[in-house]
Amino acid sequence: MDVLSDVLLAVRLTGAVFFDVDARSPFATESPSVDKIGERVMGAADRVIGFHVVTEGTCWAETVDGPDPAVRLQAGEMVIFASGDANIMASAPGMRGAPDAAQYYRPVDRMLPFALTAGRDAGADRCRFVCGFLGCDTQPFNPLLAALPRIVRAPVSEASWRWVAHLLDAAVEASGHGGAGREAMLAKLAELMFVDALRSHLDRMPPDARNWIAGLRDPQVGAALRLLHSRPAEPWTLERLAREVAMSRSSFAERFVAYAGVPPMQYLGRWRLQLAARMLTWDAVSVGQAASAVGYQSEAAFNRAFRREVGVAPGAWRRGHRTAPSPGP
Repeated sequence: MDVLSDVLLAVRLTGAVFFDVDARSPFATESPSVDKIGERVMGAADRVIGFHVVTEGTCWAETVDGPDPAVRLQAGEMVIFASGDANIMASAPGMRGAPDAAQYYRPVDRMLPFALTAGRDAGADRCRFVCGFLGCDTQPFNPLLAALPRIVRAPVSEASWRWVAHLLDAAVEASGHGGAGREAMLAKLAELMFVDALRSHLDRMPPDARNWIAGLRDPQVGAALRLLHSRPAEPWTLERLAREVAMSRSSFAERFVAYAGVPPMQYLGRWRLQLAARMLTWDAVSVGQAASAVGYQSEAAFNRAFRREVGVAPGAWRRGHRTAPSPGP
């Protein structure tokens, strides 16, 4: 079981590429916080995350008035602003731009991405980057979000970059001849690059890191997460799970909390609700069927747990989130 992939599928990760920026030094482009533009760029997504990918040259990325230092980016690197902070891409640290929130919308009379230029000196150093957004669910449970720092800088792997750069250029240039399917192509590329960046981030984390992402590589916690995600409907107990990963009950519980932030059985309960919530977006799956599929013995118990965790009953959630027919066999 690939736990990271399982989570990304369950929280309905979606992407969009909005801008293709051709910049010449000196330049500074500033993006508003997603609190101001999130609904306009990603609809009703619970959480909106901004990202930039440098495809040519170098530049600096930083948050506006944030505590984190600026990070230097070069071609083939991605920066993710996981908390949705207002941010800047510039030719030097400390520069500021003039954000225009009116630029952030889904057009009906043209296709994404918007082509932008920054800087006026045609002979100066060039930097090209694409900017976009990722949307995902936060409720009932998204264990990934709390594990991400405010700024994630990660290279796109060399193997991935060879085809990502080619497809990215092809998709952007398709505007010259209609560009059928271009936005969908770029959206999927955004999602793929995000996953690739997460993998790179995991590989570069220090050995003493303690969060959900780091837990994926811990022998005992990672094994427990794979068991819970591969067989979530089973009647797991703390004792059984500890035995499966060859640890004592107390040691395992303490270790799991250190990485995941919650006890194992609480994690399982929340994850079951997330899986059920995703099923409730499918037209042909009833509340009772979703409850049974994730291990609940009664619909009433499921309703109580869902309302306690999410704040609304499953039926109300279903009415507000129904998006598609259930997948076929």
